Amino acid sequence: MTSSEVYPTWPESALRANIYAIVSVTLNRIYTEHYRTQGLPFDITNSTQFDQAYIHGRDIFQNIQQLVDQQLNDYIVRRGHIEPLFASYCSGRGVTCRGLSQWGSFNLAQQGFTPMRILQHYYGNNIDLVIDAPVVARILPTYPGRLLRRGSAGESVRTLQTMLRRVSRNFPAIPRANVNTGVFDAQTEAAVRAFQRVFGLQVDGVVGPITWNRARQLFNAVKRLSELDSEGMREPDVATLYGTNLRQGDRGIDVRAVQLYLRFFSLFHPSIPRLAADGIFGPITDDAVRAFQRIYSLTVDGIVGRNTFNRMVSEYTTLYNRMPAAQRRFVFSGYSLSPGDRSTKVRELQEMLNTLAEHIPGLPSVTVSGEYGPGTAAAVRAFQYATQLPVSGDTGILTWNAILDQFESYTAQGLVLAGEIA
Repeated sequence: MTSSEVYPTWPESALRANIYAIVSVTLNRIYTEHYRTQGLPFDITNSTQFDQAYIHGRDIFQNIQQLVDQQLNDYIVRRGHIEPLFASYCSGRGVTCRGLSQWGSFNLAQQGFTPMRILQHYYGNNIDLVIDAPVVARILPTYPGRLLRRGSAGESVRTLQTMLRRVSRNFPAIPRANVNTGVFDAQTEAAVRAFQRVFGLQVDGVVGPITWNRARQLFNAVKRLSELDSEGMREPDVATLYGTNLRQGDRGIDVRAVQLYLRFFSLFHPSIPRLAADGIFGPITDDAVRAFQRIYSLTVDGIVGRNTFNRMVSEYTTLYNRMPAAQRRFVFSGYSLSPGDRSTKVRELQEMLNTLAEHIPGLPSVTVSGEYGPGTAAAVRAFQYATQLPVSGDTGILTWNAILDQFESYTAQGLVLAGEIA
């Protein structure tokens, strides 16, 4: 692209400054999924009206090629921001813009300006360079690859909540979704439905690729992520609560959740070894993951990435729904419970909490109503605090099975299958 944009005879400082701008614009388009969220099968165009010039098959100049090879993993950021700066630029002859003037950079380089001084001249002094950024083998879309609905949980739900909450500042008809919970609760569903209604989408409270991509587009727009005056993405915006691409050697609650899924699958597939849900991704967990991947025709690498985890979630709910009703009692359903929920699973949770309240000092009893109200949430939070689980008041697979484990230890009425997956 650079050989299509500038001249090889220009001073090196000008060439380097233009390469930083070109790489940054390209990465910004990829980061924001600017075209992908519109359903288009590409990341950037070769039109200067939208992006940058590129002539396929044209001559590549050796000095430019060498500089590009050196700087390919470097890009511009606004200080304190995460996303690559949309470092807009134009020729500066006949066409002007708010960003870098290519012929202007040539003139500044002749005056002795360094590449960084050239960039600061056009983009301001509050910019930095990210040098030698890591290269990923494959860029995955932010859409998680599975439908998100009431009871879904994980990092994708947390990302959705962040997008909806920011969009709601510009569109007050959308109620503010919870943030940082990672649980698709009643508030999140209400925000999704309102978002779908406001933007003419099917109003079902379920987030598939159409709703996700529209939310991503609006999030990018209100934060102006493809503008020089972008609001920007900062560290707290992209910090993760849940691990991704788990593998042998990892530890934590996300590993423990995967182990609980695998323990459940081992009841149906003898080739999946039984394992302790200890949060340590050791050799036995690795064997269990590989066995699961083999059974479901996934890449057998022992790594729990997006495809493997999505299949675990979908197969868990499938197998759960196939179980006789009597065996499903006290077994995690595959969907998290949170305030506002009403179901037989909430009633089962309340029954278990009341049994625990008889034996655990400080754990309040609850009304067994099947409605997840403030009292149930308070009891769940108290249990989570006592057992050193993340204190959220929601009941996902970790909290459910921890409650079930203690419930089974205090009562003789536990079902065999329920006890098996505790």
